[in-house]
Amino acid sequence: MMAPCRNGFGQKAILTVSGLLLVLLLVSSASAQGKTAAYPPFPPGYVSIKVFDNQNRFVGRILPEKRYSAPIDQIPVFLQNALVAVEDARFYEHGGIDIRGITRALVKDVAKRKMAEGGSTITQQLIKNKYLSGEKTIGRKVKEGLLALEYERKYTKKQILEMYFNEVYFGNGAWGIVQAARLYFDKYPSELTDAECALLAGVPKAPTRYNPLGKPAITRDRKNLVLKRMAALKMITAAQEKKLRVQPIAVIQPTEAPYYLAHVRHKLSERFGESVIERGGMEVTTAMDLKLQRLAERVLREGVRKISPQLQGALLCLDPGTGDVLAAVGGIDFKQNPYNRAFFAKRQPGSAIKPLIYAAALEKGFPAGGIWNDDPVAYTWGEHRSWKPRNYARERHGEISLRRALAYSDNIITVKLLDAIGVPYFVYFAGTLGLSLRSPNDLSLALGTDEVTLNELVSAYIPLVNGGSRAEPRTIIRIYDRHSNAWIENPPAVTPVLSPAVGFITTQMLRDVLVYGTAKSLAGFSRNRPAAGKTGTTDDYRDAWFIGYTPDLITGIWMGYDKPRSLGKGFTGGAACAPVWGRFMTAALQDKPAVDFPQPEGVETLLIDPETGYPAVPDCPTRREEFYLPGTLPTELCPKHGGAGLMPDNAVPVGPVAPLDPPLGR
Repeated sequence: MMAPCRNGFGQKAILTVSGLLLVLLLVSSASAQGKTAAYPPFPPGYVSIKVFDNQNRFVGRILPEKRYSAPIDQIPVFLQNALVAVEDARFYEHGGIDIRGITRALVKDVAKRKMAEGGSTITQQLIKNKYLSGEKTIGRKVKEGLLALEYERKYTKKQILEMYFNEVYFGNGAWGIVQAARLYFDKYPSELTDAECALLAGVPKAPTRYNPLGKPAITRDRKNLVLKRMAALKMITAAQEKKLRVQPIAVIQPTEAPYYLAHVRHKLSERFGESVIERGGMEVTTAMDLKLQRLAERVLREGVRKISPQLQGALLCLDPGTGDVLAAVGGIDFKQNPYNRAFFAKRQPGSAIKPLIYAAALEKGFPAGGIWNDDPVAYTWGEHRSWKPRNYARERHGEISLRRALAYSDNIITVKLLDAIGVPYFVYFAGTLGLSLRSPNDLSLALGTDEVTLNELVSAYIPLVNGGSRAEPRTIIRIYDRHSNAWIENPPAVTPVLSPAVGFITTQMLRDVLVYGTAKSLAGFSRNRPAAGKTGTTDDYRDAWFIGYTPDLITGIWMGYDKPRSLGKGFTGGAACAPVWGRFMTAALQDKPAVDFPQPEGVETLLIDPETGYPAVPDCPTRREEFYLPGTLPTELCPKHGGAGLMPDNAVPVGPVAPLDPPLGR
């Protein structure tokens, strides 16, 4: 006699058997809901959208997100048999519940002292996927059994199989056989080979483990198990089993550059409408450089993770001459969080906005060598409100040139400069560069308080390096449409918006940022090749930026939390983003010769005393070459070191009279 069960699990197992036996005796009148085709049929003639980089290297596919169904006559008989063999060998014999299978599973469950073996039929699995949760309870199993019996009364076996194949999960976001065949093999279900069918039939048991993109040894063993069971059930011969075990299967590898392709999807939908993704049939040549894209993803991920596992980041690399987006990374892990921060996340840029203010000031006639002081100033508005900008860490630099003020990221001088040129003018100026800022009334714009995207900010820097021309960011170069058998070209959009001389002088100022300024950690990089850039750090250290460029590439990096919060005093653009920029650009440019920024016509040079901003005389202790727009050179020799009177007439270029010193200091 069998010993009485002395544990709670054994009692639950007995209750389960009793409950399900009762179901067989008292068939419930519960109605089965749903139709055999819960989703629209897959449109004929579909070909996935294929994406290539600018060297015609395959990057991946853009697939429809909608679910479609396949009728049973479009699902290979081999696949139907393979599923039955591995999931429910008595499918055509039972009426929805397989008592043998349940008993066998319960014996194993009692031995393991847990509900591990389900004993579910294909019909029960269908019911669970459509209506019930995955919890392993007796109540759920009874409901499942009741509905399974009702389904068997209402539908034929072929109808149940059809619903199962269109409902079950095949891993990696593929629900149903249509999505699975398309994702893993880029085929219709009817086009699947026998070996591919065997592989897919083994997936529903554990989609994460057995899907075709899983570990090869595991997926191979699972496929071979399916074939072994088919042979045991006489569905295939031993010779067929042997042949199919070694038949090669070409699984399409996962799409690369997911953030970049997500933006390509967005641009296609924006131009052609949402239905274009479902229609398919396109081959898209992008501006991406796949090698740079891979590099960008790796370098950004490593740099961000080194700071904090929960931190996010984005990187954007463009060709400044064409606006081609060579690499775009919108986050650290696309599967975990597909939000594209490179194009859509609006954050405060902090001091990364300052180069645009200094460029606007140059256009207004304020020279880079002009001396300003950073004595604190209070600004009032209304009756009782005032604001007193301060420098980072309350530093004071005294009287320094605009060049040094930009390199040191002096907040006080930048606010004074914005006040001098006027906020409305700067908002207009930024707009010509493609950067839309809020209504002009706020000096806090000098500190980057208005939110922008990484894409917008990087794009606004392009005229500084591109001879004053704005190049619209371009992700798609051309499209081949199979439906119309035609090519659609998307040429670069480049528009002059800025004086080439202003762009050049601003760039020369920004070169100092990498030499002795807030990004001096990149001094080694700047010694090897000419480069310019600017850091950005927002209030309370919530966002960190670095936008930098060489004549060949412009790259911007942002880091921060999606829900803004402080990372502490050390989290600055110079400390967090600049090193990542340096690693990326060093590798990206390793095969390119170092070239200098070309000096355009209209730029004048003068040897000055950088401490006074006046033309240097022999007794000046330090001298440096400074760049000027026509008509803005100082005309008086350095009075501090023995200079007296005006420079000789032949040393002053022909042009309008130089502007007066700015009202807030020289």
